[in-house]
Amino acid sequence: MCTSISSFDSRTGQPLFAGDVTDWGQIAEVMRQAGVAADLWRRHPVDQRIQIVRRYGEILAEDRDKIRDLISGEVGKLPWDSAGEVSASIAKAELSIAAWQQRRSQQQVDDGSGPVRRIVRYRPLGVALVLGPFNFPLHLPGGQIIPALLAGNAVVFKPSEQATAVGQWMVQAWKRAGLPDHVLQMIVGGVETAVAAIDSPHVNGVFLTGSRAAGRAIHRQLSGRPGVLLALELGGNNPVVIDPSADPRVVAGLVSFSAFVSAGQRCTCARRAFFVEGRLGDQQIQALVDRTTQMRVGLCDDSPAAHVGPLISAAAATSLRETYQTLLDLGCSPLIPWQASDRNPALVHPVILDATGIPESAEATLGEMEWFGPILVVQRTGNLDRAFSLAASTPYGLSAALLGGSEDVFQRFVDQVGAGVVNWNGPTTGAAGALPFGGLGDSGNHRPAGYYAIDFCSDPVASLQRPAPSADDPWSVVE
Repeated sequence: MCTSISSFDSRTGQPLFAGDVTDWGQIAEVMRQAGVAADLWRRHPVDQRIQIVRRYGEILAEDRDKIRDLISGEVGKLPWDSAGEVSASIAKAELSIAAWQQRRSQQQVDDGSGPVRRIVRYRPLGVALVLGPFNFPLHLPGGQIIPALLAGNAVVFKPSEQATAVGQWMVQAWKRAGLPDHVLQMIVGGVETAVAAIDSPHVNGVFLTGSRAAGRAIHRQLSGRPGVLLALELGGNNPVVIDPSADPRVVAGLVSFSAFVSAGQRCTCARRAFFVEGRLGDQQIQALVDRTTQMRVGLCDDSPAAHVGPLISAAAATSLRETYQTLLDLGCSPLIPWQASDRNPALVHPVILDATGIPESAEATLGEMEWFGPILVVQRTGNLDRAFSLAASTPYGLSAALLGGSEDVFQRFVDQVGAGVVNWNGPTTGAAGALPFGGLGDSGNHRPAGYYAIDFCSDPVASLQRPAPSADDPWSVVE
């Protein structure tokens, strides 16, 4: 187990974070403190919790440029991409408040005219452990922390070890917003730290944004602990299907954005694109290839600005290069081959491979793969039905998109593709804050986040309430 973690600004080399990994003894104490804080925090009036959440959103807005630059510096995201993440994080505060009021505030389910009132209350879980990712180090953990705090939970937050400075900034912002001591605490480290925290008897919920492998490992670790709620937001092998009617120029823009935005490091990025064989399909693919070859790949301070930034690390680029070779071994042929930049080992140019004509066994393997970077596999199919079938041929089910076609065709696509986010005439990466966000199959465990994240932050409590004890003998029905 390593003893320290540090991060440096990818542009200047200046240190952003340096600290010791949280050891097992410290984790035990953090969890104990969180348990005590949870009992106090859930008794805070809801309007006070809402006020603190709103203040946190205001701090994000006030320091918008500062946190944008910190995200870009630590994880290498392009400035426009980091700015979009900050904007989404600001909006999450009010969206979470609205979600709490609509979906999780106390309700009376009768009209109040009878002697018995039927009430639904919501009790917080207690201590929620949030395990954050590197690709959206502010927005994605924030999308779980905000509703968890609103619901009355204490939170222990472990940011990605590759985005610890952003995590530290977030925790400090919550303190500035007035959050009481120990209600939100941060622990530092990698897999070993997460394992130790999950093992704590004080944990009542574990919220992960990460890979399928990480989700499965936590699921196994929690075996036999049904009292711990597990919410998994995992990866995907996301398909986009292109109807022959779609304009090639539009296709080029939407498919390239789906596949290569954030250097392909979004869980919703398109990995497979299906075109119908023929002249129109060929034109669409050619437009996509032409658009992709024109993309500028670079770092966040380049001028003119880059379209595609670096991967999170040189190690990530090495792993992606192995994926590229695996795809070649399956029979895919390069339309745009692998090319890494001499400037920085984490800079990888977008890749497009053609899987048309590969064996069925290779198609099955392709649908099962998971990668995180700017590689897109295209495939020509005989008709749209075959494209739908291949799109659905994956154990994942996070996002999918259909470009072109009619509303009836899109409805058929939604029914068949088996994903939790299914878009029409937009990128696979399109998600709205006022909607649920979550995957099916190996992409999640029936705990959608987004607007619905508030649902897994508390348990419903049902009550039948009378103003005085009932005079009716409940045993009278058997006399």
